[in-house]
Amino acid sequence: MDIKKILLAEFIGTFILVFTATGAIVFDSMTNGTITHIGVSLVFGVVVMVVIYAIGDISGAHINPAVTIGLAISGEFPANRIGPYIFFQCLGATVASFTLLLLFGNHGEMGATIPIEIDGQRLTYECLILEVILTFILMFVILNVAINSPNKKTVAGLIIGGIIAVEACFAGPISGASMNPARSLGPALASGNFTDFWIYIVGTISGSALAVPIWKYLVSNNIEQGKSHRNRPRRNKPRNRPPQRQEKQQLKKR
Repeated sequence: MDIKKILLAEFIGTFILVFTATGAIVFDSMTNGTITHIGVSLVFGVVVMVVIYAIGDISGAHINPAVTIGLAISGEFPANRIGPYIFFQCLGATVASFTLLLLFGNHGEMGATIPIEIDGQRLTYECLILEVILTFILMFVILNVAINSPNKKTVAGLIIGGIIAVEACFAGPISGASMNPARSLGPALASGNFTDFWIYIVGTISGSALAVPIWKYLVSNNIEQGKSHRNRPRRNKPRNRPPQRQEKQQLKKR
């Protein structure tokens, strides 16, 4: 497929993700908690599920630089496309955040991911480790579901969206549960709030990269068996001669 169409799909997919999911945070702030934290978490999970089914066959629906980098490390994605994918993902997220800003103004820090502050102390490094773990879980699930599963077209969106909803639900109040550098970049640019922004780059990419060797170790036997099965020489079965030919040969001998 044309690379322009693929990159446009990544732009649109990331725009949809950030516009709807961080939009839920903005609208929740505007309406004094009408959507609720559970509602915001569900929006994050459901929109990822929908985007995967919508553009998965076009671009793979990465919509996340950490996922793109993780897939490249695993050998499931060409390295020469990392830069273009990340650029259009970040562009889509940024356009989405500024669209929300122009329409509704700065509410809820535009959904920016900021580590929680307790008793006047911001939990920067705790949230860094949390983002590593969250993105590790996400990437581990993606590799096993979207790469290994024989029913990946059917279940991938549902399972990946589900794990994102779960992680956003329990970890969102602490670190924002980013798991996605582009998702954090757009709101940070729109709100101008870059508080500890670096942990959402370092933590997410590190977590994604850590998931790859563990996934490879766990599935290595399956991969080797698959390769040996494909490389196994085929045995030619003896062909049974038609009965008419056999009778003719017997008559000639007589």
